[in-house]
Amino acid sequence: MYNELLNKEKKIAVIGLGYVGLPLALVFAKKFSVIGFDINEVRVAMMRKGIDPSKELEPEAFVDKDIHFTSDIQELKAAHFFVVAVPTPVDSANVPDLKPVLGASNTVGQILKSGDYVVYESTVYPGCTEEDCVPILEELSGLKVGDDFKLGYSPERINPGDKEHTVEKILKIVSGNDEGALEEIAKVYGAVIQAGIYKAASIMVAEAAKVIENTQRDINISLMNELSIIFDMMGIDTKAVLEAAGTKWNFLKFVPGLVGGHCIGVDPYYLVHKARQMGYEPQVILSGRRINDGMPSFIAKRLVQKLIKLRKNPAEAKVLVMGVTFKENVSDIRNSKVADLVRELMQYSINVHMVDPYASPNEFAHEYGLTLMDSPSNDYDTVILAVNHDEYKAVDYSFFKKLMRNDPILMDLKAILDPAKVSAEGIAYWRL
Repeated sequence: MYNELLNKEKKIAVIGLGYVGLPLALVFAKKFSVIGFDINEVRVAMMRKGIDPSKELEPEAFVDKDIHFTSDIQELKAAHFFVVAVPTPVDSANVPDLKPVLGASNTVGQILKSGDYVVYESTVYPGCTEEDCVPILEELSGLKVGDDFKLGYSPERINPGDKEHTVEKILKIVSGNDEGALEEIAKVYGAVIQAGIYKAASIMVAEAAKVIENTQRDINISLMNELSIIFDMMGIDTKAVLEAAGTKWNFLKFVPGLVGGHCIGVDPYYLVHKARQMGYEPQVILSGRRINDGMPSFIAKRLVQKLIKLRKNPAEAKVLVMGVTFKENVSDIRNSKVADLVRELMQYSINVHMVDPYASPNEFAHEYGLTLMDSPSNDYDTVILAVNHDEYKAVDYSFFKKLMRNDPILMDLKAILDPAKVSAEGIAYWRL
């Protein structure tokens, strides 16, 4: 398979062209002939013009790439090496929503041929690829995994907004249903991944490795969030404590904050789901999730307490939230905990305005039913700096003062500002 792909006698197809699939497809297209497939024709039309709908890649990334973008399943018949890179979210009850990955399996199953390869990159629980996806591939194609087609799993490690750790610069885990599949899949990825290839012992090992990467981060951040709650009650600055503790060589430097996005706040629930199927109720993982999911409520409550202390009626207060994306310098609003914070504030009848230089107002309104403003006014009781976009780091401290009326409060959720400089502007300062 590898040699035929390298000689462009066969094609690679990437199914799902979002934050993960598009960068991967374009990297593959440096060496191979690629079909980029997405069910969203509007997105496909943009990519044909060299535009990344996710706003992560510059137009230059599309130049001199052997890639054809399509939403027509019939065109996938020309491919022989399929990579599934669709999202794997959770539903409102935090149960894994496998509809995208099962739908992609349905698509591939319809055009799968003897000798083809199918590699999944979507984050799932251990066993999902072989137990949930393979039966669909086999039923629709009439083929048998191992005998007629090969299977693999290579977990994505895309970090939105990170211009340094791009897809080809991140060590790639690969796995296969047998030794032959593993070797061929490793060669294909190895042709474009500069950082190297790690061959996992099995598909389930690769699935498990991916899901615990973000589970570990989630738990570590939850500890920082719990510490910030405790230290806030004690009147101790959490950032100062972490800076002091960080002087020890083996102290892990995590920080408190809102945990959203499509990975850290989601992946642990996939492992929880599988554990429950096995009859085990996770303790540490769910504890971390409860703490992190509870941070919007904690922050809203602290603001209300501060407003009341200043003899301000929360129902008459006006608050500006700066930044609504799930992390800095990206347009991605998936699973934004800032939206949860806004809703918590609204529960206290607080009038909330939101701005963000990266987020799409239409997408934000569609996803959360909330309205982004083009620009803020100048009569806020509180400004909440929720996301540390570069634009917010660069503003003069007097900028915040001009946005506020008497007895203002500034809540710095990312702890990026200098407390002394904020206080010098006559602003009460609070941070996680």
